Amino acid sequence: MQSIEKVQEHTLIVGGSSGMGLSLAASLLADGHKVTIAGRTQERLDEARRCLPQGALLSTVATDITKEDEVIKLFGQVGSMDHIVTTAATLDGVYRLLPELELSAIRRAIDSKLLGPLLLAKYGAPSLSSHGSITFTSGIAAYRPAARGSVVAAVNGALASLAYALAIELAPIRVNVVSPGWVDSPIWAAVAGDKKAEMLEAMADRLPVGRVGQPADIAQAIQFLMSNGFATGTVLHVDGGHRLV
Repeated sequence: MQSIEKVQEHTLIVGGSSGMGLSLAASLLADGHKVTIAGRTQERLDEARRCLPQGALLSTVATDITKEDEVIKLFGQVGSMDHIVTTAATLDGVYRLLPELELSAIRRAIDSKLLGPLLLAKYGAPSLSSHGSITFTSGIAAYRPAARGSVVAAVNGALASLAYALAIELAPIRVNVVSPGWVDSPIWAAVAGDKKAEMLEAMADRLPVGRVGQPADIAQAIQFLMSNGFATGTVLHVDGGHRLV
């Protein structure tokens, strides 16, 4: 019986220098995939390289996906690929009550979590293989909103609608969203400061699974969306049951 050689796939991960994106990169590299990590700062990309297996399978590109010219340049450098994943977000200053919100912070959040993914789809789709996929990262705030979370709720909800529309427009390229719950990732340092551990522990006590998420939990969900050829226009909730409590 003739063996079938497995085709090496190439995935671009925007926001892959830490947290969920970094965990995804590690998992894909371990499976023999080619991975390109894109992020805003070369220092963080260099740090990610030190955390990941070295070799020809990994490359990094410094870019800002909120700037159209840089996104165009990014895909000129990266070349053909099979999957685009973005976990990037700039949420500094948006976890505030409505009267305290500053327009500059709101725009940074929208640019990084909604406009950036839209630009990635616009300029990345022509470089994707016909069996390829695009995966956005939204979050529980869209489905269990709370005070101080209006901006994040709005952007996360918009990402789902964007994916629904692009799944039709870009077909047969598949477009999906993974929606994490509370995940123990570096972003909590900015959100909660020295209260991070206390807040995560309190949420763990509430959740049906008895714990908050880890970056690897979300990486596994993204890999499912990447590999399942029948999944498109889908929001995959990986939140430990947060929507139920």
